[in-house]
Amino acid sequence: MDAKLARDMWKVVEPLHAVTYFSEECRTANKEAGLKGYWMGYFGSRGAPLGAVSAGAIEATFFGFHPARVRRAVPDAWGFAPPERILAVRGEAAARAMRRAFPGIEDVAAAAAPRLHEAVLAADGGGRALFAANRGLPVPDDPVEALWQAATALREHRGDGHVALLVAEGLSGLEANVLASAVGTVSGEWLRESRGWSPEEWDAAAGALAERGLLADGEATEEGKALRARIERLTDELAAPPYDVLDAPEALHEALVPAAMALANEMPFPNPIGLPRLRRS
Repeated sequence: MDAKLARDMWKVVEPLHAVTYFSEECRTANKEAGLKGYWMGYFGSRGAPLGAVSAGAIEATFFGFHPARVRRAVPDAWGFAPPERILAVRGEAAARAMRRAFPGIEDVAAAAAPRLHEAVLAADGGGRALFAANRGLPVPDDPVEALWQAATALREHRGDGHVALLVAEGLSGLEANVLASAVGTVSGEWLRESRGWSPEEWDAAAGALAERGLLADGEATEEGKALRARIERLTDELAAPPYDVLDAPEALHEALVPAAMALANEMPFPNPIGLPRLRRS
């Protein structure tokens, strides 16, 4: 699969996964499982496949969040709701949200979930902790829940590769956020607040990027834009191999578009994920 098609697949896979962050069903499920507040729900639900790990493990794998934001939620989360309890409810809640938001999801899931799981099984898990942890979970019997789980594993595969590239370029999680906002991916204020950084920390990171010639007066320089574009291109290339096992991946992409467009209505635009609105070509 070429890099462009890998990026197209991300644009349809991400909305399937992201209901877990934005839908009322998933927020309520986290609360009922025992998690306290949105961020404990976020870190606990997304991190549960890793087990009852330390705050440091969440900081490293999630990348870009202020350590204090993580540490207010982890490891306390595991005392309120053990990972096994969270795993028992998170996929089921996501499937309920998907059914509500897109009534045709049953037919899509029946056809697409097995194909996406083929890609999951074909992917290389080396150096990809979040992906490998999600791949190691049992495949649900419910086809809609299975679709969500496959989408989740593949988006974490992409995300793990993206983090590796950021680290290779010498960017901290905070600096990666600042650069993303400077090239217009998402509002800097929203990204800063959602990741828990102070204005002073944000400005200091912008200063460090300026010293590298990546920013000037808060705007991305040509060098900064080129670096960000290279990281995105390489992220697409690293995300592509799992789909190579599939026959006609273009057809799979097209089959997922209607569901992805409907489920995207569950999330705001712009959003901290940096996902653009999906439009039919």
